[in-house]
Amino acid sequence: MDFQLKTLTAHEAASTEADALILLWPDAGDGGDAAQADPLTLWARQALAEGDLKAEPGQWLAAHRLPGVRPRRVVLVRCGDGSAPRVRQAVSAAFGALKGGSPVRRLVLQLGALPPLAVRSAVLAVAEASYRYTTTLSEPQPRALAAVTVGVANREGVQSTFDEAVATVRGQELAKEWANRPANHATPSDLAEAAKALQGRGIAVEVLGPKEVAKLGMGAFLAVAQGSDQPLRFIVLHYRGAAKSVAPVVLVGKGITFDTGGISLKPAADMDEMKFDMGGAASVLGTFEALAHLRPALNVVGLIPACENMPGGRAVKPGDVVRSLSGQTIEILNTDAEGRLILCDALTYAQRFQPRAVIDIATLTGACVIALGQVRSGLFANDDELARALLEAGDAAADPCWRMPLDEEYGEALKSSFADVANVGGRAAGAVTAAKFLQRFVKDVPWAHLDIAGTAWKSGKDKGATGRPVPLLVRYLLDEAARAQTQGQPDRSTRPSKRSRRAAH
Repeated sequence: MDFQLKTLTAHEAASTEADALILLWPDAGDGGDAAQADPLTLWARQALAEGDLKAEPGQWLAAHRLPGVRPRRVVLVRCGDGSAPRVRQAVSAAFGALKGGSPVRRLVLQLGALPPLAVRSAVLAVAEASYRYTTTLSEPQPRALAAVTVGVANREGVQSTFDEAVATVRGQELAKEWANRPANHATPSDLAEAAKALQGRGIAVEVLGPKEVAKLGMGAFLAVAQGSDQPLRFIVLHYRGAAKSVAPVVLVGKGITFDTGGISLKPAADMDEMKFDMGGAASVLGTFEALAHLRPALNVVGLIPACENMPGGRAVKPGDVVRSLSGQTIEILNTDAEGRLILCDALTYAQRFQPRAVIDIATLTGACVIALGQVRSGLFANDDELARALLEAGDAAADPCWRMPLDEEYGEALKSSFADVANVGGRAAGAVTAAKFLQRFVKDVPWAHLDIAGTAWKSGKDKGATGRPVPLLVRYLLDEAARAQTQGQPDRSTRPSKRSRRAAH
Protein backbone atom coordinates (compact mmCIF):
# COMPACT_ATOMS: atom_id res chain seq x y z
CA MET A 1 0.00 0.00 0.00
CA ASP A 2 1.28 3.41 -0.98
CA PHE A 3 0.93 6.29 1.49
CA GLN A 4 1.35 9.90 0.40
CA LEU A 5 1.32 13.00 2.57
CA LYS A 6 0.03 16.22 1.05
CA THR A 7 -0.90 19.69 2.20
CA LEU A 8 -4.60 19.78 1.33
CA THR A 9 -7.55 21.96 2.13
CA ALA A 10 -10.94 20.28 2.39
CA HIS A 11 -11.75 21.71 -1.03
CA GLU A 12 -8.58 20.24 -2.52
CA ALA A 13 -9.28 16.89 -0.87
CA ALA A 14 -12.76 16.91 -2.39
CA SER A 15 -11.21 17.54 -5.82
CA THR A 16 -8.78 14.61 -5.59
CA GLU A 17 -9.36 11.54 -7.77
CA ALA A 18 -10.26 8.69 -5.37
CA ASP A 19 -12.86 6.05 -4.63
CA ALA A 20 -13.59 7.36 -1.15
CA LEU A 21 -12.86 10.28 1.14
CA ILE A 22 -12.82 10.20 4.93
CA LEU A 23 -13.12 13.59 6.63
CA LEU A 24 -12.25 13.69 10.33
CA TRP A 25 -14.07 16.35 12.34
CA PRO A 26 -12.78 17.30 15.82
CA ASP A 27 -14.87 18.85 18.57
CA ALA A 28 -12.71 21.98 18.77
CA GLY A 29 -12.27 24.14 15.71
CA ASP A 30 -13.49 23.35 12.24
CA GLY A 31 -12.71 20.14 10.36
CA GLY A 32 -13.22 21.96 7.09
CA ASP A 33 -12.02 25.31 5.80
CA ALA A 34 -13.47 28.19 7.76
CA ALA A 35 -12.74 30.74 5.02
CA GLN A 36 -14.17 28.67 2.17
CA ALA A 37 -17.63 27.54 1.26
CA ASP A 38 -16.68 24.39 -0.62
CA PRO A 39 -19.33 21.67 -1.08
CA LEU A 40 -17.67 19.20 1.30
CA THR A 41 -17.36 21.64 4.19
CA LEU A 42 -20.86 23.03 3.64
CA TRP A 43 -22.33 19.52 3.70
CA ALA A 44 -20.48 18.66 6.89
CA ARG A 45 -21.47 21.88 8.66
CA GLN A 46 -25.10 21.47 7.68
CA ALA A 47 -25.19 17.88 8.92
CA LEU A 48 -23.70 18.97 12.25
CA ALA A 49 -26.02 21.96 12.57
CA GLU A 50 -29.10 19.83 11.94
CA GLY A 51 -28.07 17.16 14.42
CA ASP A 52 -27.57 14.40 11.86
CA LEU A 53 -24.18 13.49 13.33
CA LYS A 54 -23.77 12.96 17.06
CA ALA A 55 -20.75 14.33 18.89
CA GLU A 56 -19.35 11.05 20.24
CA PRO A 57 -16.00 9.95 18.73
CA GLY A 58 -16.52 7.35 16.03
CA GLN A 59 -19.98 8.57 15.01
CA TRP A 60 -20.16 8.85 11.22
CA LEU A 61 -22.34 9.97 8.35
CA ALA A 62 -21.87 8.65 4.80
CA ALA A 63 -22.81 10.11 1.42
CA HIS A 64 -22.68 8.83 -2.16
CA ARG A 65 -21.95 11.01 -5.20
CA LEU A 66 -22.01 14.20 -3.20
CA PRO A 67 -22.41 17.16 -5.63
CA GLY A 68 -19.12 18.99 -6.15
CA VAL A 69 -17.06 16.18 -4.56
CA ARG A 70 -14.96 13.98 -6.82
CA PRO A 71 -14.55 10.83 -4.66
CA ARG A 72 -17.55 8.57 -5.12
CA ARG A 73 -18.11 7.89 -1.41
CA VAL A 74 -17.65 10.27 1.52
CA VAL A 75 -17.59 9.50 5.24
CA LEU A 76 -17.71 12.30 7.79
CA VAL A 77 -16.58 11.03 11.19
CA ARG A 78 -16.22 12.63 14.60
CA CYS A 79 -12.79 12.35 16.27
CA GLY A 80 -13.49 13.97 19.64
CA ASP A 81 -10.55 15.93 21.03
CA GLY A 82 -8.34 14.92 18.09
CA SER A 83 -6.04 12.86 20.31
CA ALA A 84 -4.32 9.76 18.96
CA PRO A 85 -6.75 7.26 20.58
CA ARG A 86 -9.81 9.16 19.37
CA VAL A 87 -8.39 9.45 15.85
CA ARG A 88 -7.71 5.71 15.76
CA GLN A 89 -11.28 5.11 16.89
CA ALA A 90 -12.64 7.46 14.23
CA VAL A 91 -10.67 5.95 11.35
CA SER A 92 -11.66 2.42 12.36
CA ALA A 93 -15.32 3.47 12.47
CA ALA A 94 -15.08 5.14 9.06
CA PHE A 95 -13.67 1.94 7.56
CA GLY A 96 -16.65 0.10 9.00
CA ALA A 97 -18.88 2.51 7.13
CA LEU A 98 -17.09 1.73 3.86
CA LYS A 99 -17.49 -2.03 4.21
CA GLY A 100 -20.00 -3.79 2.05
CA GLY A 101 -19.81 -1.48 -0.93
CA SER A 102 -17.59 -1.64 -3.98
CA PRO A 103 -13.87 -1.97 -3.22
CA VAL A 104 -11.98 1.18 -2.27
CA ARG A 105 -8.61 1.18 -4.02
CA ARG A 106 -7.78 4.87 -3.65
CA LEU A 107 -8.58 6.72 -0.46
CA VAL A 108 -8.23 10.31 0.67
CA LEU A 109 -7.93 10.70 4.44
CA GLN A 110 -8.42 14.36 5.29
CA LEU A 111 -7.01 15.24 8.71
CA GLY A 112 -6.69 19.00 8.48
CA ALA A 113 -4.84 20.61 11.37
CA LEU A 114 -4.75 17.56 13.66
CA PRO A 115 -1.44 17.19 15.58
CA PRO A 116 1.42 14.92 14.46
CA LEU A 117 0.63 12.05 16.84
CA ALA A 118 -2.93 12.03 15.53
CA VAL A 119 -1.56 11.74 11.97
CA ARG A 120 0.59 8.82 13.07
CA SER A 121 -2.40 7.15 14.70
CA ALA A 122 -4.50 7.63 11.57
CA VAL A 123 -1.91 5.97 9.32
CA LEU A 124 -1.60 2.98 11.64
CA ALA A 125 -5.39 2.69 11.90
CA VAL A 126 -5.76 2.67 8.10
CA ALA A 127 -3.19 -0.11 7.86
CA GLU A 128 -4.84 -2.10 10.63
CA ALA A 129 -8.32 -1.81 9.15
CA SER A 130 -7.24 -2.77 5.63
CA TYR A 131 -4.75 -5.56 6.46
CA ARG A 132 -5.43 -8.99 4.95
CA TYR A 133 -3.52 -12.25 5.35
CA THR A 134 -3.48 -14.14 2.04
CA THR A 135 -0.37 -16.33 1.84
CA THR A 136 -1.95 -19.75 2.34
CA LEU A 137 -5.41 -19.11 0.85
CA SER A 138 -6.25 -20.93 -2.40
CA GLU A 139 -8.35 -18.04 -3.66
CA PRO A 140 -6.97 -15.05 -1.76
CA GLN A 141 -8.84 -11.80 -1.57
CA PRO A 142 -5.95 -9.37 -1.36
CA ARG A 143 -6.13 -5.98 0.28
CA ALA A 144 -8.26 -3.79 -1.96
CA LEU A 145 -6.77 -0.53 -0.72
CA ALA A 146 -3.71 0.33 -2.80
CA ALA A 147 -3.14 4.07 -2.31
CA VAL A 148 -3.87 6.46 0.55
CA THR A 149 -3.46 10.22 0.32
CA VAL A 150 -3.24 11.79 3.77
CA GLY A 151 -4.29 15.44 3.68
CA VAL A 152 -3.00 17.81 6.35
CA ALA A 153 -2.89 21.56 6.91
CA ASN A 154 0.92 21.71 6.93
CA ARG A 155 2.92 18.84 5.47
CA GLU A 156 6.29 20.08 6.76
CA GLY A 157 5.07 20.05 10.36
CA VAL A 158 4.17 16.37 10.36
CA GLN A 159 6.50 14.83 7.74
CA SER A 160 8.89 13.10 10.15
CA THR A 161 6.02 11.65 12.20
CA PHE A 162 4.33 10.49 9.00
CA ASP A 163 7.54 8.81 7.81
CA GLU A 164 7.85 7.00 11.13
CA ALA A 165 4.24 5.85 10.88
CA VAL A 166 4.67 4.47 7.36
CA ALA A 167 7.89 2.66 8.30
CA THR A 168 6.17 1.23 11.39
CA VAL A 169 3.35 -0.04 9.19
CA ARG A 170 5.88 -1.77 6.92
CA GLY A 171 7.53 -3.41 9.93
CA GLN A 172 4.31 -4.31 11.69
CA GLU A 173 2.89 -5.95 8.58
CA LEU A 174 6.04 -8.00 8.07
CA ALA A 175 5.75 -9.15 11.68
CA LYS A 176 2.08 -10.02 11.17
CA GLU A 177 2.83 -11.92 7.99
CA TRP A 178 5.35 -14.25 9.62
CA ALA A 179 3.45 -14.71 12.86
CA ASN A 180 0.23 -15.48 10.98
CA ARG A 181 1.79 -18.12 8.75
CA PRO A 182 1.08 -21.74 9.74
CA ALA A 183 4.10 -23.48 11.22
CA ASN A 184 4.68 -25.57 8.11
CA HIS A 185 5.04 -22.31 6.16
CA ALA A 186 7.20 -20.62 8.81
CA THR A 187 9.89 -23.10 9.80
CA PRO A 188 13.17 -21.96 11.36
CA SER A 189 14.73 -22.17 7.88
CA ASP A 190 11.90 -20.06 6.45
CA LEU A 191 12.50 -17.42 9.13
CA ALA A 192 16.17 -17.38 8.19
CA GLU A 193 15.24 -16.75 4.56
CA ALA A 194 12.92 -13.92 5.65
CA ALA A 195 15.84 -12.37 7.52
CA LYS A 196 18.12 -12.73 4.49
CA ALA A 197 15.55 -10.85 2.41
CA LEU A 198 16.27 -7.80 4.60
CA GLN A 199 19.94 -7.69 3.57
CA GLY A 200 21.11 -4.43 2.10
CA ARG A 201 19.76 -1.02 3.07
CA GLY A 202 22.25 -0.97 5.95
CA ILE A 203 21.39 -4.49 7.19
CA ALA A 204 23.67 -7.53 7.20
CA VAL A 205 22.49 -11.05 8.11
CA GLU A 206 24.31 -14.14 9.36
CA VAL A 207 22.61 -17.52 9.91
CA LEU A 208 24.07 -20.27 12.09
CA GLY A 209 22.92 -23.90 11.96
CA PRO A 210 23.04 -26.78 14.47
CA LYS A 211 26.76 -27.46 14.06
CA GLU A 212 27.75 -23.84 14.65
CA VAL A 213 25.40 -23.54 17.62
CA ALA A 214 26.79 -26.73 19.13
CA LYS A 215 30.35 -25.48 18.64
CA LEU A 216 29.45 -22.28 20.49
CA GLY A 217 28.14 -24.33 23.42
CA MET A 218 24.49 -23.27 23.35
CA GLY A 219 23.32 -26.36 25.22
CA ALA A 220 19.98 -24.92 26.35
CA PHE A 221 18.99 -23.88 22.82
CA LEU A 222 20.08 -27.27 21.42
CA ALA A 223 18.04 -29.10 24.07
CA VAL A 224 14.79 -27.45 22.99
CA ALA A 225 15.44 -28.10 19.29
CA GLN A 226 16.52 -31.74 19.56
CA GLY A 227 13.01 -33.21 19.49
CA SER A 228 12.18 -31.75 16.08
CA ASP A 229 13.09 -32.85 12.55
CA GLN A 230 13.30 -29.18 11.59
CA PRO A 231 16.88 -27.94 12.07
CA LEU A 232 17.34 -24.93 14.32
CA ARG A 233 18.57 -21.60 13.02
CA PHE A 234 20.32 -18.85 14.96
CA ILE A 235 19.77 -15.63 13.04
CA VAL A 236 22.01 -12.59 13.61
CA LEU A 237 21.04 -9.25 12.05
CA HIS A 238 23.15 -6.09 12.06
CA TYR A 239 21.78 -2.64 11.32
CA ARG A 240 24.64 -0.16 11.07
CA GLY A 241 23.60 3.46 11.31
CA ALA A 242 26.58 4.69 13.34
CA ALA A 243 30.32 4.12 13.48
CA LYS A 244 31.43 0.52 14.05
CA SER A 245 32.92 1.48 17.43
CA VAL A 246 29.54 2.64 18.76
CA ALA A 247 27.89 0.20 21.18
CA PRO A 248 24.67 -1.26 19.74
CA VAL A 249 21.23 -1.93 21.14
CA VAL A 250 20.62 -5.69 20.94
CA LEU A 251 17.11 -7.04 20.34
CA VAL A 252 16.55 -10.73 21.10
CA GLY A 253 13.36 -12.32 19.75
CA LYS A 254 11.99 -15.69 20.83
CA GLY A 255 11.57 -17.78 17.68
CA ILE A 256 9.67 -20.93 18.65
CA THR A 257 7.99 -21.52 15.29
CA PHE A 258 5.65 -24.05 16.88
CA ASP A 259 5.29 -25.02 20.51
CA THR A 260 3.66 -28.33 21.40
CA GLY A 261 5.05 -28.06 24.92
CA GLY A 262 7.39 -30.96 24.16
CA ILE A 263 7.11 -33.94 26.53
CA SER A 264 5.14 -31.64 28.87
CA LEU A 265 2.49 -31.63 26.14
CA LYS A 266 -0.01 -28.78 25.94
CA PRO A 267 -3.79 -29.44 25.82
CA ALA A 268 -5.12 -29.89 22.29
CA ALA A 269 -7.61 -27.02 22.52
CA ASP A 270 -6.20 -23.86 20.95
CA MET A 271 -2.80 -25.46 20.37
CA ASP A 272 -2.98 -24.15 16.79
CA GLU A 273 -2.32 -20.70 18.25
CA MET A 274 1.16 -21.84 19.22
CA LYS A 275 2.24 -20.89 15.71
CA PHE A 276 2.25 -17.39 17.22
CA ASP A 277 4.99 -18.41 19.68
CA MET A 278 7.56 -16.80 17.41
CA GLY A 279 5.91 -13.40 17.81
CA GLY A 280 9.07 -12.04 19.44
CA ALA A 281 11.16 -13.13 16.47
CA ALA A 282 8.60 -11.64 14.07
CA SER A 283 8.75 -8.33 15.92
CA VAL A 284 12.54 -8.23 15.55
CA LEU A 285 12.23 -8.83 11.80
CA GLY A 286 9.58 -6.13 11.58
CA THR A 287 11.68 -3.66 13.55
CA PHE A 288 14.61 -4.19 11.20
CA GLU A 289 12.31 -3.60 8.23
CA ALA A 290 11.35 -0.25 9.79
CA LEU A 291 15.01 0.59 10.49
CA ALA A 292 15.82 0.05 6.82
CA HIS A 293 13.27 2.73 5.92
CA LEU A 294 14.10 5.23 8.66
CA ARG A 295 17.91 4.86 8.85
CA PRO A 296 18.44 6.26 12.37
CA ALA A 297 22.00 7.05 13.51
CA LEU A 298 22.25 4.01 15.75
CA ASN A 299 23.67 0.48 15.67
CA VAL A 300 21.23 -2.34 16.32
CA VAL A 301 21.83 -6.10 16.52
CA GLY A 302 18.98 -8.58 16.22
CA LEU A 303 19.29 -12.13 17.58
CA ILE A 304 16.67 -14.76 16.77
CA PRO A 305 17.05 -18.29 18.15
CA ALA A 306 14.55 -20.23 16.02
CA CYS A 307 13.39 -23.81 16.46
CA GLU A 308 10.36 -26.01 17.11
CA ASN A 309 9.47 -27.55 20.48
CA MET A 310 8.32 -31.08 19.64
CA PRO A 311 7.81 -34.34 21.62
CA GLY A 312 9.99 -36.56 19.41
CA GLY A 313 12.02 -39.57 20.45
CA ARG A 314 15.07 -37.38 21.01
CA ALA A 315 13.15 -34.66 22.85
CA VAL A 316 14.48 -33.29 26.12
CA LYS A 317 12.74 -34.81 29.17
CA PRO A 318 11.57 -33.34 32.47
CA GLY A 319 14.43 -33.68 34.90
CA ASP A 320 17.17 -33.44 32.26
CA VAL A 321 20.08 -31.13 33.06
CA VAL A 322 21.75 -29.10 30.30
CA ARG A 323 24.68 -26.69 30.22
CA SER A 324 23.98 -23.23 28.81
CA LEU A 325 26.38 -21.02 26.86
CA SER A 326 27.02 -19.08 30.06
CA GLY A 327 28.32 -22.23 31.73
CA GLN A 328 25.37 -22.40 34.12
CA THR A 329 23.58 -25.74 34.31
CA ILE A 330 19.78 -25.86 34.08
CA GLU A 331 17.38 -28.51 35.36
CA ILE A 332 14.47 -28.67 32.91
CA LEU A 333 11.50 -29.42 35.15
CA ASN A 334 8.95 -28.47 32.48
CA THR A 335 9.71 -28.75 28.76
CA ASP A 336 6.89 -26.29 28.04
CA ALA A 337 9.02 -23.56 29.63
CA GLU A 338 11.25 -23.69 26.55
CA GLY A 339 11.30 -20.05 25.50
CA ARG A 340 13.53 -19.04 28.39
CA LEU A 341 15.95 -21.83 27.44
CA ILE A 342 16.57 -20.58 23.94
CA LEU A 343 16.60 -16.97 25.12
CA CYS A 344 19.16 -17.53 27.88
CA ASP A 345 21.78 -18.67 25.36
CA ALA A 346 20.94 -15.78 23.04
CA LEU A 347 21.23 -13.32 25.94
CA THR A 348 24.68 -14.67 26.77
CA TYR A 349 25.67 -14.42 23.10
CA ALA A 350 24.41 -10.80 23.05
CA GLN A 351 27.13 -9.76 25.48
CA ARG A 352 29.88 -10.29 22.93
CA PHE A 353 28.66 -7.10 21.23
CA GLN A 354 29.32 -5.06 24.39
CA PRO A 355 25.87 -3.51 24.01
CA ARG A 356 24.51 -0.29 25.41
CA ALA A 357 21.26 -2.18 26.15
CA VAL A 358 19.69 -5.60 25.55
CA ILE A 359 15.94 -6.06 25.09
CA ASP A 360 14.39 -9.49 24.69
CA ILE A 361 10.89 -9.91 23.30
CA ALA A 362 8.98 -13.11 23.90
CA THR A 363 5.55 -14.69 24.08
CA LEU A 364 6.83 -16.16 27.32
CA THR A 365 4.16 -16.86 29.94
CA GLY A 366 0.45 -17.40 30.28
CA ALA A 367 0.89 -15.85 33.71
CA CYS A 368 1.52 -12.48 32.08
CA VAL A 369 -1.77 -12.79 30.20
CA ILE A 370 -3.55 -13.40 33.51
CA ALA A 371 -1.80 -10.38 35.05
CA LEU A 372 -2.19 -7.83 32.24
CA GLY A 373 -4.62 -9.25 29.69
CA GLN A 374 -4.35 -8.13 26.07
CA VAL A 375 -3.84 -4.39 26.65
CA ARG A 376 -0.29 -3.98 27.95
CA SER A 377 2.85 -6.04 27.47
CA GLY A 378 4.77 -6.98 30.60
CA LEU A 379 8.02 -5.07 31.11
CA PHE A 380 10.82 -6.28 33.37
CA ALA A 381 14.10 -4.38 33.61
CA ASN A 382 17.26 -4.26 35.69
CA ASP A 383 17.82 -0.61 34.79
CA ASP A 384 15.44 2.22 35.72
CA GLU A 385 16.49 4.49 32.85
CA LEU A 386 15.92 1.77 30.26
CA ALA A 387 12.54 0.93 31.81
CA ARG A 388 11.50 4.58 31.72
CA ALA A 389 12.52 4.93 28.07
CA LEU A 390 10.53 1.84 27.07
CA LEU A 391 7.47 2.92 29.03
CA GLU A 392 7.53 6.36 27.40
CA ALA A 393 8.07 4.87 23.95
CA GLY A 394 5.15 2.49 24.42
CA ASP A 395 2.84 5.30 25.50
CA ALA A 396 3.89 7.51 22.58
CA ALA A 397 3.43 4.65 20.11
CA ALA A 398 0.04 3.53 21.52
CA ASP A 399 1.74 0.18 22.19
CA PRO A 400 1.84 0.30 25.99
CA CYS A 401 3.66 -1.88 28.50
CA TRP A 402 3.60 -2.09 32.31
CA ARG A 403 6.60 -2.52 34.56
CA MET A 404 6.62 -5.63 36.70
CA PRO A 405 8.79 -6.44 39.75
CA LEU A 406 12.15 -8.22 39.83
CA ASP A 407 12.70 -8.55 43.59
CA GLU A 408 15.53 -10.91 44.47
CA GLU A 409 13.17 -13.02 46.59
CA TYR A 410 11.34 -14.21 43.47
CA GLY A 411 14.50 -16.00 42.37
CA GLU A 412 14.27 -18.37 45.34
CA ALA A 413 11.62 -20.38 43.50
CA LEU A 414 14.18 -21.38 40.84
CA LYS A 415 16.52 -23.24 43.17
CA SER A 416 17.45 -26.78 42.14
CA SER A 417 19.14 -29.68 43.94
CA PHE A 418 20.60 -31.01 40.68
CA ALA A 419 21.68 -27.93 38.72
CA ASP A 420 22.57 -24.29 39.17
CA VAL A 421 18.99 -23.27 38.41
CA ALA A 422 15.62 -24.80 37.51
CA ASN A 423 13.75 -23.57 34.46
CA VAL A 424 10.44 -23.08 36.32
CA GLY A 425 9.47 -21.96 39.79
CA GLY A 426 5.85 -23.05 40.18
CA ARG A 427 2.56 -21.31 39.37
CA ALA A 428 2.93 -18.37 41.74
CA ALA A 429 4.27 -15.21 40.01
CA GLY A 430 5.07 -17.26 36.91
CA ALA A 431 5.81 -14.23 34.70
CA VAL A 432 8.18 -12.83 37.32
CA THR A 433 10.09 -16.05 37.96
CA ALA A 434 10.52 -16.47 34.18
CA ALA A 435 12.05 -13.00 34.05
CA LYS A 436 14.25 -13.78 37.06
CA PHE A 437 15.54 -16.83 35.18
CA LEU A 438 16.50 -14.67 32.20
CA GLN A 439 18.10 -12.05 34.43
CA ARG A 440 20.74 -14.59 35.49
CA PHE A 441 22.17 -14.46 31.96
CA VAL A 442 22.61 -10.69 31.54
CA LYS A 443 24.60 -9.75 34.64
CA ASP A 444 25.48 -6.03 34.62
CA VAL A 445 24.25 -5.15 31.11
CA PRO A 446 21.22 -2.80 31.01
CA TRP A 447 18.47 -5.27 30.11
CA ALA A 448 14.73 -5.35 29.61
CA HIS A 449 12.38 -8.24 28.97
CA LEU A 450 9.05 -7.71 27.20
CA ASP A 451 6.55 -10.51 27.80
CA ILE A 452 4.12 -10.17 24.89
CA ALA A 453 2.11 -13.35 25.47
CA GLY A 454 -1.05 -11.29 25.84
CA THR A 455 -0.42 -8.71 23.12
CA ALA A 456 1.23 -10.53 20.20
CA TRP A 457 -1.99 -11.99 18.82
CA LYS A 458 -5.76 -12.01 19.15
CA SER A 459 -8.00 -15.06 19.51
CA GLY A 460 -11.63 -15.63 18.57
CA LYS A 461 -13.26 -14.20 15.45
CA ASP A 462 -10.43 -11.68 15.03
CA LYS A 463 -7.72 -14.34 15.39
CA GLY A 464 -4.41 -13.11 14.07
CA ALA A 465 -1.11 -11.47 14.89
CA THR A 466 -1.04 -7.85 16.04
CA GLY A 467 2.53 -7.01 15.07
CA ARG A 468 3.19 -5.72 18.57
CA PRO A 469 5.55 -4.53 19.94
CA VAL A 470 7.04 -3.23 16.66
CA PRO A 471 5.61 0.29 17.27
CA LEU A 472 7.12 0.42 20.76
CA LEU A 473 10.53 -0.82 19.58
CA VAL A 474 10.69 1.57 16.62
CA ARG A 475 9.79 4.53 18.81
CA TYR A 476 12.34 3.50 21.46
CA LEU A 477 15.14 3.15 18.89
CA LEU A 478 14.35 6.53 17.33
CA ASP A 479 14.34 8.10 20.79
CA GLU A 480 17.62 6.36 21.58
CA ALA A 481 19.17 7.68 18.37
CA ALA A 482 18.03 11.19 19.30
CA ARG A 483 19.47 10.83 22.80
CA ALA A 484 22.76 9.63 21.35
CA GLN A 485 22.94 12.67 19.09
CA THR A 486 22.42 14.93 22.09
CA GLN A 487 24.53 13.12 24.68
CA GLY A 488 27.11 11.44 22.45
CA GLN A 489 27.35 7.81 21.37
CA PRO A 490 28.66 5.37 24.02
CA ASP A 491 31.75 3.55 22.79
CA ARG A 492 32.07 -0.23 23.16
CA SER A 493 34.97 0.40 25.52
CA THR A 494 32.46 1.56 28.15
CA ARG A 495 31.10 -2.01 28.34
CA PRO A 496 32.94 -4.80 30.23
CA SER A 497 35.58 -6.70 28.28
CA LYS A 498 34.95 -10.22 27.01
CA ARG A 499 37.43 -11.51 29.57
CA SER A 500 35.63 -9.87 32.50
CA ARG A 501 32.20 -11.01 31.27
CA ARG A 502 33.37 -14.60 30.94
CA ALA A 503 34.87 -14.45 34.41
CA ALA A 504 31.55 -13.22 35.76
CA HIS A 505 29.87 -16.37 34.46
